Amino acid sequence: MNYELMIVLALLFMAVVAFMLNKPRMDVVAVCALLALPLTGSVTLDQALAGFSDSSVIVVAVFFVIGDGLVRTGIAFRVGDWLMKQSKNSETRLILLLMLSVAFLGSVMSSTGIVAIFIPILLSVATKMKADTRRLMMPLSFAGLISGMLTLVATPPNLVVSGQLQLAGHAPFQFFSFTPIGLIVLVVGIIYMLFARRFLGKKSSDTATTGHTRINFDDLATEYGLKGRNYRAQVGKGSPMIGKRLSEMHLREEHGANIIAVERRLNRLRNVVLDAVPDRVIQENDVLLFDFFYPEQVNLFLQKFNLVSLPLMSSYFNEHSREIGMVEVTIHPDSKLIDKTVLESAFRSQYGLNVMGIKRQGEVLENELVNEKLKRGDTILVVGMWRAIRQLQTMKNDFVVLTIPAEIDEVAPAMEKAPYAIIALLITVALMISGIFPTVLVAIFGALLMGAFGCITMDSAYKSIHWQSVILIVGMFPFAVALQNTGGVDLAVQFLLDMSGDASPRVLLAMLFGITAVIGLFVSNTATAVLLAPIAIQTASALGVSPYPFAMAVAIAASAAFMTPVSSPVNTLVVAPGRYSFGDFIKIGVPFVFIVMAIAVFFIPILFPL
Repeated sequence: MNYELMIVLALLFMAVVAFMLNKPRMDVVAVCALLALPLTGSVTLDQALAGFSDSSVIVVAVFFVIGDGLVRTGIAFRVGDWLMKQSKNSETRLILLLMLSVAFLGSVMSSTGIVAIFIPILLSVATKMKADTRRLMMPLSFAGLISGMLTLVATPPNLVVSGQLQLAGHAPFQFFSFTPIGLIVLVVGIIYMLFARRFLGKKSSDTATTGHTRINFDDLATEYGLKGRNYRAQVGKGSPMIGKRLSEMHLREEHGANIIAVERRLNRLRNVVLDAVPDRVIQENDVLLFDFFYPEQVNLFLQKFNLVSLPLMSSYFNEHSREIGMVEVTIHPDSKLIDKTVLESAFRSQYGLNVMGIKRQGEVLENELVNEKLKRGDTILVVGMWRAIRQLQTMKNDFVVLTIPAEIDEVAPAMEKAPYAIIALLITVALMISGIFPTVLVAIFGALLMGAFGCITMDSAYKSIHWQSVILIVGMFPFAVALQNTGGVDLAVQFLLDMSGDASPRVLLAMLFGITAVIGLFVSNTATAVLLAPIAIQTASALGVSPYPFAMAVAIAASAAFMTPVSSPVNTLVVAPGRYSFGDFIKIGVPFVFIVMAIAVFFIPILFPL
């Protein structure tokens, strides 16, 4: 082992430890690696920066945008409505249709994104069916992971492995190269989950609930104890609020008053509801819609600021449901808000929304919320203008929307563009299948179609890209090159050959699958694919056999992150709504990984002859 290789392996070891600790963030680790490797001389500067122009990286980013078009036009939620209708109160049918729907949609958009979309849908369906979400959320996450095995663009590792084949001088995988093996895993996965659900929770009730089938504002207000805390008051003449910005009055911190919105009369015929942004200047006769944390002291607050209490028929969020929204969210596992207080995160100024309640481990926190530190798995109730809530739905790096009340149907953003989004998606997929144009050009064309049809906006397109994933791929590419330049790949290949001895190539396939799956427990599946794909391809070359079975084994194993709740963001997202423990994933996930390994080792050489 030469000196240069030892330095690269040391850097790789430090990166893996940082990934495991998640300190600093994975994308920061990747950028540090991108900076450090050229300084060691193991890669040139051009090689270190090559990931920024790699076609697979661009396709990953563009498909986040196309996925955003499916979200904004409500296609995924319409699939949820269809799912609820077709399940006909049968849990077995629900799991079958759920896994098929998630796998189908996830084959053309981010699996993390599609699982995040389906969580509130599934919570709503579970409420109607009186089903235990523990029996439903894990099938959801498993289907999300399996979707990555269905098409070339379903998950970044597939594109990474295909790109490594091209770099090695081979033809890349085609759009449907993954589909046969993925379909086999999907069918087996559905059968497996129908059996394994009995170990996750109680069977659903045989009778559906009556009344509304979706949670509404009143349900959330009752659940978080908001009833009796919302008020409507007019700013009287001489009020000390007049001419002041909301931010300079510190109403929440000093008085427990959380201003949600401001009603203002523009003329005799028209009133408007304005959002309570920090710079909002209060005028005489403005009507404040606010939540008061200490109801017994509200009269003192009204007197101090010369506010005239006005009647509410029910609550401000019911009377202004077309302007003011309410939604339940959970903190994303990689969110920058973790361990920050509501006040430190500047929630109102950053997101235009007010934190009205926090649930931790199923219990609503009773204390004042502004100084409460946010934790992983917290469920947060936020209230604000609908446009701010829609914006929140695009911030996938920080939040996952859990419960969307039925009132959103009155203010759906781009539902009328749904047919155009479907047309754009079908054209994109058809062009990819045809192979007439390079995949990257087709993906960009598909995103432009979404924009031309009005399914996305420029702002939503930029915000939809999961930049952490993009930077992670770019930053890990130099490691693969450095290992090749310093002989690390040759060393790994020789190790595999020595370990396998005279065993058949299928044994090597099983070893590669196992190594990839184990490394994927600690390192992101994308980074794992970047590191293992060159080893797999060169191992095939040393054996004098086709590289495609070995590359496919790495890609499938990278998506087989079923074993722990931290193996993939897809798993982490369902932990809170599914009330899962670490042991639940071990119990259900580990056996399924061995099943997928057996499927891969048996079928891959048949579909991709050695």
